[in-house]
Amino acid sequence: MGIKRGVSLYSYQQEQFFGQMDWKAQIREVHDNLKTDGIEIIDEAVIRRYPFPSEEFVFDFRNYMARYNMTAVTMDVYMDVHQFRDHVMTHGEAAERLKNDIRLAAKLGFKNVRPLCLVPIDVIEAALPVAEECNVRIGKEIHAPLPIFKGNKEQPTRGMAAALDFRMTEQILELADRTGSKHVGIVPDFGIFQHSPSQVAVAYTKRHTKTPEAVDFLLENSRNYSMDEIHVVLREKYPNHDLNMMTVEKMSLHEMSGDPEDLRKIIPYIVSIHGKFYQMTEIPGKPGQYEDKAIDYETPMRILQECGYEGYIDSEYEGQRDQQDMGFENLPDSVEEVRRHHEMLKRLSGE
Repeated sequence: MGIKRGVSLYSYQQEQFFGQMDWKAQIREVHDNLKTDGIEIIDEAVIRRYPFPSEEFVFDFRNYMARYNMTAVTMDVYMDVHQFRDHVMTHGEAAERLKNDIRLAAKLGFKNVRPLCLVPIDVIEAALPVAEECNVRIGKEIHAPLPIFKGNKEQPTRGMAAALDFRMTEQILELADRTGSKHVGIVPDFGIFQHSPSQVAVAYTKRHTKTPEAVDFLLENSRNYSMDEIHVVLREKYPNHDLNMMTVEKMSLHEMSGDPEDLRKIIPYIVSIHGKFYQMTEIPGKPGQYEDKAIDYETPMRILQECGYEGYIDSEYEGQRDQQDMGFENLPDSVEEVRRHHEMLKRLSGE
């Protein structure tokens, strides 16, 4: 059967916000123009009155999916740990919320749920019996800057990466093997194969800094320093730069956090895959063929094919977020970006 194509409706967030496309129009776009059937949703973005939608909505969603013969691939769960406003959820409360999300996903016809990569492993284990009961797989996301396997990578102690456990894949595989469960696995995100800052992120950063020369310095020199060193060097060279820690790290990206070869070891555990991308540009000399210049797709796609992966890659467009400061008339066309992404997916998978 080969690799299957889908779309996270998150990709159309901009069109949804401006009232140009509702979730039904998004499903029709995937069916009519992308000629594929995979649908992934963000729970709160699509499900009315989430986490307790009406039976009318549940019927409407399932009925509309059936009308176009679509497949409900993955429901993304964001786990708002501040939902009670008077305290942060305990792990026990988070597990109960995840159990409710699993039951809801099953009612809507989804085969998988994807908790955020920050959700602790014990929360997932506590919810696993409900996943078994509902026949819904829990897929924990491997998101940049996480590697697939920690290996000899050092666990960061500063910046956003410090909050992520670099042993996450090992934890998931250990849980699956220890319990014998087929209902827990991994959602790799193609962002782990990003090797340079995206064009739109660089442009956004330069629009919002008083020291664009500091950005140019990072783009040209960051690979010569460790992440700790680059902060020091940048402050020495540009003492008045106004780039925050996250921006410095984003502009310093020069290698992938994940090794594509590690995909070979996790194929049986992959629930679905996020096809992260930021901007699709035409390949020079190849009219009608597109690529994201910041992300290696060719190597991982080749490895997935060699290993016989037959699951879904769901397009996840995020580049619009770095362009929404420029005014409505300059916004990118998310629909066209996703269409270009599917040209690439079809071409690289030999479809």
